[in-house]
Amino acid sequence: MKKIDTVLFDLDGTLINTIDLIVASFMHTMETYYPGEYVREDVVSFIGPPLSETFMNLDPDKVEEMTMTYREFNHKNHDDLVGEYEGVKETLEQLVKQGYKLAIVTTKRHETAVKGLQLMNLESYFPAVVALDDVTNYKPDPEPLNLALEKLGSSAERAIMVGDSEHDILGGKNTGTKTAGVAWSIKGKEHLQSYEPDVMLESMTDLLDYLQQTNVATFN
Repeated sequence: MKKIDTVLFDLDGTLINTIDLIVASFMHTMETYYPGEYVREDVVSFIGPPLSETFMNLDPDKVEEMTMTYREFNHKNHDDLVGEYEGVKETLEQLVKQGYKLAIVTTKRHETAVKGLQLMNLESYFPAVVALDDVTNYKPDPEPLNLALEKLGSSAERAIMVGDSEHDILGGKNTGTKTAGVAWSIKGKEHLQSYEPDVMLESMTDLLDYLQQTNVATFN
């Protein structure tokens, strides 16, 4: 068993609080195409997969149109509706200081992911960002995680995937990394726990304790 020295992070709902933005973007899109048919609770289930998959399930003929409607609203309201999670920046600073290799693995487009990182002043922590338009297959397929590991010069047995949806947990399992769920997932801690991550983080700083304990146990 090798020491964990690499952390792959999902972005939305994990490192940055984009939940209000995502829900508002979906509600705007649903109201445009299906007025009065959807409420907030309905669109929560849309979070996780790429937009193309979500809109394909709704109307295959309008995937591009609905995606454009979503993105226009999302970009216009991005900076007003995105916030931070407590303990994230402090955790990232410690991880970098301790020599961990960090990457983002997201189902957002690259440009939008970088926009969020820059807004929250997190860009400098991540030498690698793997987004939807960087790969052919998306989480839970192992392709994006493997690409991130390749960019970092790391390997699955030395890594952990941290995220707020089942796509992150299953993506980690399919790649062969350790997995961490975040208890602040909009889908609920119990939902995420049902996918059996190796650890459930109540706060991002818990990751530091988990890594220390895991790495100490590996060498004792």
